[in-house]
Amino acid sequence: MNKLKGAIFDMDGLMIDTEKLYLRYWKQSAADFGYDMRDEHVYAIRSLARKYSIPMLKGFFGEDFPTEEVRAHRTELINAHVEKNGIELKKGLFQLLDYLQDRGVKLAVATATPRERTMLYLSKIGAAERFDAIICGDMVTVGKPDPEIYLTAARELGLPAEECAAFEDSPNGLKAARSAGCKVIMIPDMTQPQPEDEPFYDAVYSSLDEAIAFFERGK
Repeated sequence: MNKLKGAIFDMDGLMIDTEKLYLRYWKQSAADFGYDMRDEHVYAIRSLARKYSIPMLKGFFGEDFPTEEVRAHRTELINAHVEKNGIELKKGLFQLLDYLQDRGVKLAVATATPRERTMLYLSKIGAAERFDAIICGDMVTVGKPDPEIYLTAARELGLPAEECAAFEDSPNGLKAARSAGCKVIMIPDMTQPQPEDEPFYDAVYSSLDEAIAFFERGK
């Protein structure tokens, strides 16, 4: 076993297949308010803290864009979808969690999603009790791409960030984890890694179970 003693997981688009819901319902919510939000606008704000996403959205759509109203409506639409259809797991989640727990690796969540919704989603998939720490967007002062959420998660695990692997699917998440000092593993979701993302990750795998190889190789 290698020196990595902790593993910190993003949630949306990484453990659960919800990023496609954000894409769909950000656009629908904005349309309901009379705005033409496109895929690239949603991609730009993935995992981004409100401090950064609000001015970005106003830059896209103008100062009058009702960011919080559109966000709240988007959340209502997503909640209705989840209540009706449930939540899809990303491939290999429980295989990876089993592997890490069997080897005594401490587990944490570091998600931009607020705690109430995070706990709802993790409970629905039967994963809430798997984690030693769950750090959410409304529990930190500055969200991703700032490293605070990863530093907080590592501290809650009782580990230096350098002894933790971080699992992410978005560029903003990659930057946060790298800045914290974690070993960073990218599991792409809606978009593939771009050349400008390369400095921010140590490995890329197509699914979570494939990432077991990162621990097996002892790096």
